[in-house]
Amino acid sequence: MESPTMKNLTILTLTGLLLGSLLTGCGSNSGSQAHTQTEQHQQESQNSGETEQHTEEAGQHNEESGQHAREVHLTQQQEGNLGIKVETLSEGSASSTISRPASVGYDLDQIAKVGPRIEAKVVEVIKDLGERVKKDEPIALMSSVGLGKAKAEYIRLRARLKAEEARYKREQSLYDQEISSQAELLDAEANYQEAKAELNSAAEALRLYGLSRKDIENIQAGSDEPLSHFYLTSPLDGVIQERDISPGQTISPSETPIRVANLSKMWVMIDAYEQDIRYLDKGQNVSLSVRSIPGETFEGKTDWVSYSLEKQTRTMPVRAVVENPNRKLRAGMFGTARISTGKERNVAMIPIDAVQTIEGEQVVFVPGNENGSYKPVEVMLGSENEGYVEIASGLKPGQQAVIAGAFDLKSALTAQGRSASHGH
Repeated sequence: MESPTMKNLTILTLTGLLLGSLLTGCGSNSGSQAHTQTEQHQQESQNSGETEQHTEEAGQHNEESGQHAREVHLTQQQEGNLGIKVETLSEGSASSTISRPASVGYDLDQIAKVGPRIEAKVVEVIKDLGERVKKDEPIALMSSVGLGKAKAEYIRLRARLKAEEARYKREQSLYDQEISSQAELLDAEANYQEAKAELNSAAEALRLYGLSRKDIENIQAGSDEPLSHFYLTSPLDGVIQERDISPGQTISPSETPIRVANLSKMWVMIDAYEQDIRYLDKGQNVSLSVRSIPGETFEGKTDWVSYSLEKQTRTMPVRAVVENPNRKLRAGMFGTARISTGKERNVAMIPIDAVQTIEGEQVVFVPGNENGSYKPVEVMLGSENEGYVEIASGLKPGQQAVIAGAFDLKSALTAQGRSASHGH
């Protein structure tokens, strides 16, 4: 009996012979050409199909990746379970108050940098860091050889003036008695006027060195206080904020090693937005609250509104002078300044809970292009009032936005982003 293997080989052989005879009947050249064209066509079709399929898959992947990175897609059941609610934003105004971030700094009109007007050596430091001083109160005792010489010259000129004045009066009396000539009287008068001018010049030089009129009048020869000694005094009421001197140190006239600050008022620099320009002006009331002093506010007024925007932040600087009676405010503090503009602002309003923070940006979710899709839009916020907040920029009245369920959309978007990153 013939085996199954042999039977199969016989069938394959007969099939091959039959195909060979058919190809020979059509002609060897034409058969070869047709066979080659068929193979090329099949190869091109296969390559084209693979390319189109790859391009389509890549485009679909990119599109899906971009959508998933920016949008959340929900079914109707999911929307219902999450309580998603979309409404048209209404026009309104939380108040006529603009709330903006602010920072505290020194009032530069109330800062005094103190140093000698002549080269001097520190003898004694009288006031230390943090101590309060009154205007004209001594801060440090100094010693200057140059000042000592100037004082000595002043003493000499004062004595000369006294002598010349006495001579002039005597000559005037003698002239009235016709004992002295007019020439002698005129000579005595000239010497007196010259001595007077030299003394006034020496006194002005001492005033340039920082001595007061009273200090100059009290200059005496042979006193216990050396002529070279003088005091660095405070030009205003304040607190010693900087002290870079120690006994024995020599200070030049170009140095100001002591700084006195009057902290009863502080400057507050406010970062207003471009859209605030038409509402801001000088003289508006400002209420400042800082993070480190909860429950307390500081009052003041705006005194400068910039005419230019900051290039990096696109904010407009506004300065206010704020009262600091208890000296609680410190330079470098951050807080929120509320400016009472007295002008109503009609902008989009939204519940505070509808605003979420994603990667450091404040966003509001709005409906996407497809049913059940939602995407975040970056916004800038304004004032708050009774659970609502102004949208200063990013959305306008009349546009639709998610007012309920925003936190769940944020969670879904965040989880979606993590899932996409793990997928790659």
